[in-house]
Amino acid sequence: MIDTNVVALNSSRERPASTASGYAMLFILLLAIAVQVWGVVQLANDNANVLTIAAVIVGAFTLIFVACGFYMLQPNQAAAITLFGAYSGTDRATGLRWVLPWLMRKKVSVRANNFISDKIKVNDLRGNPIEMAAQIVWRVVDTAQALFDVDDYKEFVKVQVEAAIRTIGSRYPYDDFEHLEVTLRGNHDEVGAELRKELIARLAVAGITVDECGFTHLAYAQEIAGAMLRRQQAQAVVAARQTLVHGAVGMVEMALEQLSEKNVVELDDERRAAMVSNLMVVLCGERDTQPVVNTGTLYQ
Repeated sequence: MIDTNVVALNSSRERPASTASGYAMLFILLLAIAVQVWGVVQLANDNANVLTIAAVIVGAFTLIFVACGFYMLQPNQAAAITLFGAYSGTDRATGLRWVLPWLMRKKVSVRANNFISDKIKVNDLRGNPIEMAAQIVWRVVDTAQALFDVDDYKEFVKVQVEAAIRTIGSRYPYDDFEHLEVTLRGNHDEVGAELRKELIARLAVAGITVDECGFTHLAYAQEIAGAMLRRQQAQAVVAARQTLVHGAVGMVEMALEQLSEKNVVELDDERRAAMVSNLMVVLCGERDTQPVVNTGTLYQ
């Protein structure tokens, strides 16, 4: 029983076409023109005979036959040859070329193309809406697939780029403040390589490969950008405070150890606690400290 949900795609494959150099045929064309001119001159001089008439007729048909088969290919350009709709091969030789006049030629550029996608809104791994855009460099490597396996290979590239961006964007979080995960913002090279791999797999059906790709825009969506900015600022403040407190504790510990080793002053538990409190205030405070001269004691 045939499963109607499974669609088989008859993939085309590029193969060399049987074509000829146009320069040899150009010589034949010039020869046909010369014969045609000679025959016309003879007829104008009333020297009509079988040879003259045959030269005029054969020269005219040869001229039309040869002239209709010329085409030209520039560097990094190819021509797909078809015969009554059937693919006959691809010609990649540059310069003046020639094929039989009834063979149709469809030129395809195999140069590198640069494409920058529009900004699209994607939900990242944690469900946060983000805006993404990418730039890719792509080129056609199989002209048969590009022309005959997809309807419009340039439009196909645009659609697949958007689909790939959405896939990669939903696979990773935008940011990880603990730096424990691969993120879109913090791992550009790794995520860009995965985007290229995803695009190559998607565009293979159209005979297209991707040479380079990367993100040109990556940011939180406007509706949550303000909240995420405040969150980043708060976490940055917390991280800075943690570093500051860690350093202050080390400095207080070092001060107490040196005071004890050098017997500068004898501190009981209450004086030690007061000194620790004062040093932490001095080291962790955001404002300049104001010295206070204590003329009494802690016990009065």
